[in-house]
Amino acid sequence: MTTAPERPVLDEARHAAVPPRTVLPVTEPTAPPPVRRTGLGRATAEERVARAGAWVAGFALAWLLTQRVLPLPSVGWLLVLWFVLGMGLVAVTTALVGDRNEVADQLVRSAVTVGALVVGAALVSVMVFTLAKGWRPLLHLNFLTDDMAGIGPRDAFDRGGILHAVAGSLIQLGIAIAITVPLGIGTAVFMTEVGGRFATVVRTVVEAMTALPSIVAGLFVYTVMVVALGYPRSGLAAGLAIAVMMLPIIARASDVVLRVVPSGLREAGLALGASRWRVVWHVVLPTARPGLATALILGVARGVGETSPVLLTSGAAPFLTLDPTSGFMNSLPLYVFSTVRSGEPQAIARGFAAASVLLVLVLVLFVTARLLARGPLSKRS
Repeated sequence: MTTAPERPVLDEARHAAVPPRTVLPVTEPTAPPPVRRTGLGRATAEERVARAGAWVAGFALAWLLTQRVLPLPSVGWLLVLWFVLGMGLVAVTTALVGDRNEVADQLVRSAVTVGALVVGAALVSVMVFTLAKGWRPLLHLNFLTDDMAGIGPRDAFDRGGILHAVAGSLIQLGIAIAITVPLGIGTAVFMTEVGGRFATVVRTVVEAMTALPSIVAGLFVYTVMVVALGYPRSGLAAGLAIAVMMLPIIARASDVVLRVVPSGLREAGLALGASRWRVVWHVVLPTARPGLATALILGVARGVGETSPVLLTSGAAPFLTLDPTSGFMNSLPLYVFSTVRSGEPQAIARGFAAASVLLVLVLVLFVTARLLARGPLSKRS
């Protein structure tokens, strides 16, 4: 009879002996706000001013040492010493208010920023140099609407143009893209979704072909089509040579992109009763569409500037040719190569102008690929 009232007493004692699992921190209303770490998050105005002051002081010290103290008057030594002194001053200014981790964070951030600026400066310098050498032919509209049929290397800029080279590059690149996009993405799907021992062999061959010299691809297509099959040198042969260069790049990059797709998406599609092919077509490929566009961009960047395969397989023609199977067909890289090496100032200026057009053409192709790769989700965001 006495056991029933003893159970609540024992339970209360047991609960009182166990400490609570959640403990709220005690905050004092008069406590100062926590000090923000300088190396994390968005930089404050003081941090930005300190970093800018460190780099300005580094430049002043580098100029003083190279131009006044040491016999190093070249600009290269000035930039190198500026980078070294700037990194040292950034470390010193950060160490005054932070710990070792914050100093390392600032040094890595500064190094990455300087690297990005160097790459951007290199790209801008190439574009400025090319435009500075070839701006005069670009002032004439006929440079984009005429070909070089009957035009000599010493003729004025108001005669002749690069229409035949632009058309040839677009046709050859279109042939290469039409071949490499389905083959490259299909190869990546086979290596990622199918797998097996043969997929390992295919991946090894693709990785080995990414380092294939362009002259070897040109010799391969020239030997097979022109020598063995007796097919004349044409734009089609040049497109096949460019496709050989682009295929491993697109296949390798697409393989990496498809591997990044979460496996949960595949499992969800299979769990809903879809076949493997429908999951790949409706789930995996749409998810990886931006990455596949990047793979296409990398392939186009490799193939659009190739000169030696085109020189071996298509030849150079000064007139406009729209049929890739009819004979010789020129291209922008081949036109630039042939005009710059001629030695004539007029022809060299035309070559640099054609190189400027090639840069713009590559930029337009890249932007077009990015726009086509946008899905519904990316458009909404």
